[in-house]
Amino acid sequence: MTQREVFRIVVGLMILGSLALGTWVTPYAFLFTAFVGLNMFQSAFTRFCPLDTILRKAGLAGCPEARARS
Repeated sequence: MTQREVFRIVVGLMILGSLALGTWVTPYAFLFTAFVGLNMFQSAFTRFCPLDTILRKAGLAGCPEARARS
């Protein structure tokens, strides 16, 4: 599995999970969906990806977009 695929899987699961929680548990879970989207948006401009740090500590290479531009 490539680094890009790991990144997309993690982000996709976070978004789908928060949408499910927001629909069936509490509407406040939609704030997490907005948080993930905002982090993806800011990483396009700042080249800082919080998921990159987490995946590197887990032993995986992180956010391929942030690394490709540096």
